Amino acid sequence: MAASSNRITLGPLVAAIDQGTSSTRFLVFNAKTAELLSHHQVEIKQSFPKEGWVEEDPKEILQSVYECMDRTCEKLTQLNIDISNIKAIGVTNQRETTLVWDKETGEPLYNAIVWLDLRTQSTVERLINKTPGKNKNHLKHKTGLPISTYFSAVKLRWLMDNVEKVHEAVLSHRAMFGTVDSWLIWCLTGGKKGGVHCTDVTNASRTMLFNIHTMDWDPELCKYFDIPMEILPKVRSSSEIYGLMKSGPLTGVPISGCLGDQSAALVGQMCFKDGQAKNTYGTGCFLLKNVGTKPVMSDHGLLTTVAYKLGRDKPACYALEGSVAIAGAVVRWLKDNLGIIQTSTELEKLAADVGTSYGCYFVPAFSGLYAPYWEPSARGIICGLTQFTNRSHLAFAALEAVCFQTREILDAMNQDSCIHLSQLQVDGGMTSNRLLMQLQADILCIPVVKPSMPETTALGAAMAAGAAEGVSVWSLNPEDLTEVTSEKFEPQINPEESELRYARWKKAVQRAMNWETTEPVNNGDGVQRLM
Repeated sequence: MAASSNRITLGPLVAAIDQGTSSTRFLVFNAKTAELLSHHQVEIKQSFPKEGWVEEDPKEILQSVYECMDRTCEKLTQLNIDISNIKAIGVTNQRETTLVWDKETGEPLYNAIVWLDLRTQSTVERLINKTPGKNKNHLKHKTGLPISTYFSAVKLRWLMDNVEKVHEAVLSHRAMFGTVDSWLIWCLTGGKKGGVHCTDVTNASRTMLFNIHTMDWDPELCKYFDIPMEILPKVRSSSEIYGLMKSGPLTGVPISGCLGDQSAALVGQMCFKDGQAKNTYGTGCFLLKNVGTKPVMSDHGLLTTVAYKLGRDKPACYALEGSVAIAGAVVRWLKDNLGIIQTSTELEKLAADVGTSYGCYFVPAFSGLYAPYWEPSARGIICGLTQFTNRSHLAFAALEAVCFQTREILDAMNQDSCIHLSQLQVDGGMTSNRLLMQLQADILCIPVVKPSMPETTALGAAMAAGAAEGVSVWSLNPEDLTEVTSEKFEPQINPEESELRYARWKKAVQRAMNWETTEPVNNGDGVQRLM
């Protein structure tokens, strides 16, 4: 009794599951102040069975969620915060990553194929070749997306064609398809014992099976990819009660928010007005610009995606998006593959020691180039090397590469939407690198604004969950939103210098193009390989 009487009363709390490419986190926020009270993080292992293949274990992903939830609840209890005040849970997740499982056993039928996996290149080429004029944008009028290895439908098609367990489960009506959010919500709400098979509009809009105008699965798109609609999850809004937690310390708490990670960051940055934009610096880089309630189709290689739909009866809002495959991943590559740094924090110091790339340019196209090029045949290059180039210059060039790729996307966005940004909101793990943020301001020639609370992706999921009908502990009215304190990085070089460096970067990108070719070579498993 004495212990419980000492518990801190904070009012309603809202939690968020943030399941990313490299880690899972569980975070708990105060619904009235948006203060982060506690969190726990667990790293996720990736496997690379073949060149260009990237997989994760669905069971490990699920277990990491339970572990993070348990540890965070323990930390809150140690802080004398009553976990019974957690009124809702939101889910935000790495998008496009594709899973298929058996609804009767609850077992995954293959590893999760991660969004940046390239194994489907020959599948993509086959699909493009059957379109009129071999046009990769053939489905863009419905999906907002080009036909690419990036999106879930081609990964699902590959699984159905190449994994016997998946093929058999589809034929016997036991298969369930989902992105990471669907897998987690299904498992957390009961799994094979009544789990809810659903997704939200933001995740659905990344599959190539979803019509962004009708806001539902499209029979013609499913027919194009030859995917049975019965295996698809039910599409819901981003803010409504999907089901209740069935086990663990938060049993009975509703899961009531769901957003793909980049949409969640847009909400967490409170970019609710047309023309507002944010860039998230994680494993990849993702720049989203709110374009309002009518989708804007890009003429410059950008994606049109669903930004959010914050309630069943609320309108959907759309965004233009540019994706960079390799951002934080380049830091991991410098650490794990080249060994030039021991920890990611060393990169900033190493680059700051020289303050220049000394004419060295690094295009980290390890998985091809995403927006605005959509060029899967590109590969990484380092050019402009001299006898004086050292690891510090390479570290600086790696940071610049992230900033140059962001500049390319922002230029395309300004052309498509005709609204030029006056500043860029930023979030994600890499924003702790102050040199990177200053370089970004210099290369964009506009201020870069970083919130003092960097967990905007999880915050967005928590906001959606707390605002859901039946929960209603978090107001999304503009006058009720807590003003987020922030730090602003102003450009410190002249525009001429910025343009010169950018022009050289563009030259380096051209050198990286058309490196790989796909030849119809059969390795004995019926799958064509890159040669």
